[in-house]
Amino acid sequence: MKAKKYLEELQAKTTEELAEELVSAKKELFNLRFQNATNQLQNTARITEVRKNIARIQTVMTSKANG
Repeated sequence: MKAKKYLEELQAKTTEELAEELVSAKKELFNLRFQNATNQLQNTARITEVRKNIARIQTVMTSKANG
């Protein structure tokens, strides 16, 4: 259910807001991967969650671009 709510929030945003959200999610993913490589990351499931959120953002952006 959490994913559905997040998806609804994304669909309510403009394309510019989605682009900003995508950039911040990619930065977070980079930081998580860096922490994982240096054995500082406690919650490794967060990497998967952020990757899925990036895919959701890209999906919404594509659907808005196509009409």
